[in-house]
Amino acid sequence: MNMMFPEPVIPAHVPPELVKPDFPFIFGLTTDRDPFNDLAASIHEGPDIIYAPFAYPGGQPAWVPRRMETLRTIYLDTEHFSSTDFSPFSKLIGANWINSPAELDPPAHGPFRQMVNPAFTPKAMAALEDKIRVYAAEYVDAFAAKGECEFMADFAFEFPIKVFMDLMGLPHDRVAEFMDWEMNLLHNHDLSKIAAATQKVVDYLAEEIEDRRQNPRDDLITFGVNNKIGDRPLTQDELIGFMFNLFIGGLDTVSTNMGLQFWHLATHADDQARLRAHPSEIPHAIDELMRAYGAVTTFRTCRKETEIAGIRFMPGDKVAMSTTLAGRDPAEFDNPADVRLDRKPRHVGFGFGIHTCIGMHLARRELRIAMEEFLARVPAFKLKPDHTVVCHMGMIQPVALPLVW
Repeated sequence: MNMMFPEPVIPAHVPPELVKPDFPFIFGLTTDRDPFNDLAASIHEGPDIIYAPFAYPGGQPAWVPRRMETLRTIYLDTEHFSSTDFSPFSKLIGANWINSPAELDPPAHGPFRQMVNPAFTPKAMAALEDKIRVYAAEYVDAFAAKGECEFMADFAFEFPIKVFMDLMGLPHDRVAEFMDWEMNLLHNHDLSKIAAATQKVVDYLAEEIEDRRQNPRDDLITFGVNNKIGDRPLTQDELIGFMFNLFIGGLDTVSTNMGLQFWHLATHADDQARLRAHPSEIPHAIDELMRAYGAVTTFRTCRKETEIAGIRFMPGDKVAMSTTLAGRDPAEFDNPADVRLDRKPRHVGFGFGIHTCIGMHLARRELRIAMEEFLARVPAFKLKPDHTVVCHMGMIQPVALPLVW
């Protein structure tokens, strides 16, 4: 670790025995070890809350609660823990916008979320069902007869991103460029590269926002430009923050979950066969897979001194909210390593409380349709023999997932 990051400065209020220098879930790193059954399981053998010197993007320290109960407490405690600055992007380029509404605290959060909600209701997302299914079928049909695919490149990135770009009104021919930016934003530990990618995304979004002011369309950028919070339009910083938040969520999160879920199906023939025989079980299965393969870590910043589970949190402390650890918490789920497709768990894969993911209904629909169409069009598949899955570690995502049938 010290080859990548400077020697950490551990605050005086952090008990030395809770410092875990080898905490593995670090943005920009990869591993060929199992992030869930190996790495997450080992953390659950230790204290309820640890202090990881390199857990925050860029190699900064953060508290890491491993228990679901602690995460839910912090999610709901907006008095002591702020969502603002849970990502480093704006500060890296000397800007003042924040990812909205994800990084807004009360009371500003409520009116912004109320403004955004109509674009992402279950009814609004249901209207996309047919288009999403057509896209999924087209991608699967393109490789079904070949007997193999590299799932991440051939499907997991391409399919949900096409849906997202339609919603945003962005051109399909720039997918490769957008994905390069996204990889640097979410899977790089080099702050200069994260900053460069952030600036490229912001410059591009600013151009698109100005274009929608002159040429309105039926898309989410126009929705933001034309909408109001109360009786006022959004400021330029609010528009940038809103669009940046959508860009990050739309280009990576669904792809990540899809990759982890199909990794499971490729290595668990019985579960794959069950969902082929009973596709109506797919929605509940996805919830269990999101519990077992939590991919996302967001962050909170302590704003007022407080104590949780015997740990003193001081203003400025970062807290890593790991859905990976929460989903494998043995105090919350019996035998958490066992994937039971009928478990129907209360997971936090889409967050919890006021910051529950605004794109949740779209993500659920994309994940369900992807699994339905893939299983209907491709025979029993497995991981390519002798392939070792390597995963990114900040947002846990397979680098490549070659499947054969």
